[in-house]
Amino acid sequence: MKIGIKALFVHFFVLVLFIIASLAYFHPVLQGKKIFQSDIAQYTGMAKEQADFRNANGEEPYWTNSAFGGMPTYQLGANYPHNYVKQLDRLIRFLPRPADYLFLYFIGFYILLCCMKVDYRLAAIGALAFGFSTYLIIILGVGHNAKAHAIGYLPLILAGIVLTFRKKYIWGFILTALAMALEISANHYQMTFYFMLLVLVVGIAYLVDAIINKTLKNFVISVGILVGAVFLGILVNATSLMATKEYADWSTRGKTELTINPDGSPKASTSGLDKEYITQYSYGIAESMNLFVPRLFGGSNSENLGTESNAYTYLTNQGLSRSKALEFTSGLPLYWGDQPIVAAPAYIGAIIFFLFILGIILVQGRVKWWLVGGTIMALLLSWGKNFGLLTDFMIEYFPLYDKFRAVSSIQVILELCAPIMAILALVELFKPSLEKSRKLNALKISVLVVLGFVILLFLLKGTFDFVGQSDETYRKYFGDEIMTMIQLDRESVYISDLIRSLVYVLLAAVAIWLYIKERIKENILTLALGFLLLFDLVGIDLRYVNEDDFVRARQMEEPFQETAMDKQIAEDPGIFRVYDPSEGLNGARTSYFHQSIGGYHAAKPGALQDLFDFHVYKNNMRVLNMLNVKYVVQQDEEGSDYPALNPYANGNAWFVKTLLPVKNANQEIQALDSLDVINEAVINTNDFPDITPLSFQKDSTATIKLTNYSPNHLTYRSISTQEAVAVFSEMYYANGWIAYIDGIKTPHFKVNYILRAMKVPAGNHKIEFKFEPEVIETGGTITLASTLLLGLFILGGIGFSLRNFRKKEES
Repeated sequence: MKIGIKALFVHFFVLVLFIIASLAYFHPVLQGKKIFQSDIAQYTGMAKEQADFRNANGEEPYWTNSAFGGMPTYQLGANYPHNYVKQLDRLIRFLPRPADYLFLYFIGFYILLCCMKVDYRLAAIGALAFGFSTYLIIILGVGHNAKAHAIGYLPLILAGIVLTFRKKYIWGFILTALAMALEISANHYQMTFYFMLLVLVVGIAYLVDAIINKTLKNFVISVGILVGAVFLGILVNATSLMATKEYADWSTRGKTELTINPDGSPKASTSGLDKEYITQYSYGIAESMNLFVPRLFGGSNSENLGTESNAYTYLTNQGLSRSKALEFTSGLPLYWGDQPIVAAPAYIGAIIFFLFILGIILVQGRVKWWLVGGTIMALLLSWGKNFGLLTDFMIEYFPLYDKFRAVSSIQVILELCAPIMAILALVELFKPSLEKSRKLNALKISVLVVLGFVILLFLLKGTFDFVGQSDETYRKYFGDEIMTMIQLDRESVYISDLIRSLVYVLLAAVAIWLYIKERIKENILTLALGFLLLFDLVGIDLRYVNEDDFVRARQMEEPFQETAMDKQIAEDPGIFRVYDPSEGLNGARTSYFHQSIGGYHAAKPGALQDLFDFHVYKNNMRVLNMLNVKYVVQQDEEGSDYPALNPYANGNAWFVKTLLPVKNANQEIQALDSLDVINEAVINTNDFPDITPLSFQKDSTATIKLTNYSPNHLTYRSISTQEAVAVFSEMYYANGWIAYIDGIKTPHFKVNYILRAMKVPAGNHKIEFKFEPEVIETGGTITLASTLLLGLFILGGIGFSLRNFRKKEES
């Protein structure tokens, strides 16, 4: 019992350390401030209508009309019934954001290393090294919260896998199932998918080991338990997964029916994203060495060199004031790698890099091979288009690989594996049974390898031109001389950071040498390496995410300020849409104040994206009219925004005379180019073959008006002496929207590639559209049953452990 209490106290104090470290790094949260995250500001704009409805009615709308003309809120933070795992997640992340995510990094990695039988001191250092990895910090700076959230739970899943293969079947199952449930609830399936690639590598390593040691039975049992745990973790998130799958098929991630491009050329057949889009963010092969040297390729697109910049010296020598020169050098475009935009390098730490090499030499067994294999896999796949042979194969043949963009982000797997190997290297180093000569030899080889890398990078410097993708744009605005100074700055940080990394490695190597020579104790070495790691990583992190990034809480809660233009539009009492061409499909400011056909999301509605590509970007006003765009944001002579009234917007609904039949999606979207949208609608008879007749006698006195608006419930009043077809300026989404006429469920269909339509009988009728997604009810039932089952497993595991503990006490 005493040992148990001691361990409990140790873990408690480590927990307190992580809380202190998280709050210390993001200390402005203690003043009530919030970090300004550009992506979260956009998310707030997208989710504004949903949040307002939730606050006013105490329920979820599951649909919003404020973004992309209308879409489900499944990817906008919708709350699902019986989502108790989300409540557990909030309990774990009890610190203010973004300190909560940093704490999650720490605690998850610490539990993983403890499950790998690592001493708590080394486990704590490893957790700090993982959490302060620069990429994991910068994604918090820019607002990739879902990605950070998902990454935070990856070590916990790995911990469950490790426990299971250690024959700790009960707690291995429970931890894997619970961690998987939390992971999926984080709602960043790209990170989960990439982690599963690592799990495949882990499985292969354990399988080979089982074959060699003739323990296949234990391997099969472990795999069976893990499959069951993962399946249960998935079922706990049934509602979220089913809703996401439904939306994904409707979005740009799904398969399009179009076989042509906007210019009429044949469209490459794909069930996922376009290859160029997938690989747009691909690490350069040489650029990957910024894992070891942070600003090898400039660091980011906005580096602050202050007075140390060649550009600063040049500008002040030219007579520019120091304040103006400093303003310019506070955001230098030093990044010159292969990717379009980089906010910070994916730096894992020079010491972690060095210890990883040491681990390759010292660590033995299956764990070594899956760590090395996972690292190599992640590195090669992160190269994307720069290693086309592998990337093309994965896109063409590996299931789901083409569903995700920015392949460079798979380096998170490397950033998970590297610190594990680094800490395991120290575990081996601290073993008294390991010969001193072997330790010294491993240290010598590791130092020589790092020196080799440093010398190679010094030599390669002469082969680089330090020219970036956007240099011509800067040259155009600032001239050749400034661009030359920026290139000199790139060369300067290349050298300075290379020396910096070498110094940290040498300091770590000297400390390890002193330990091997018995000049210092194990605790002193542990403390020294811990401080060196923190100084190294935090020093780089603070270049990119620091207290200057925090703002008053209100600025994030209300990220967009209402302008005179917004107030003018708000005076119009109608229900209509606003289009800001400067935002297009990549901005949510308009969505914050109005209903918009734009928005900000990685998975946009597929049909709307097509509509923009084929028509909106070509200024086809017919399409804007049928989308009920009443105001288009324009700029006056002074550059100020004003709402240009579109008097030809069709309104919320209207009757048409004719349905023009087409046979496929190509003809349907092309027909919009010349369609008389007020009198005609185009219908794809391949999708709706039973819609007849196609022509109607239009009653000139007929009216149809929107009488009541709610994002998930639209009510219209129709008056007509003839049967007619009504077109509604709302996005067609078959899975959830149910139409009623006078309370009777009535079928509706898609017209004009994207809109809803239905036959309306003669007379005075109440027409309603209600969003009643079946996926929520079905998923909720599965989620509840699965959560109860997981809870029973957890209680059973606790009971089993207590019974075994009592038996040991009695014996």
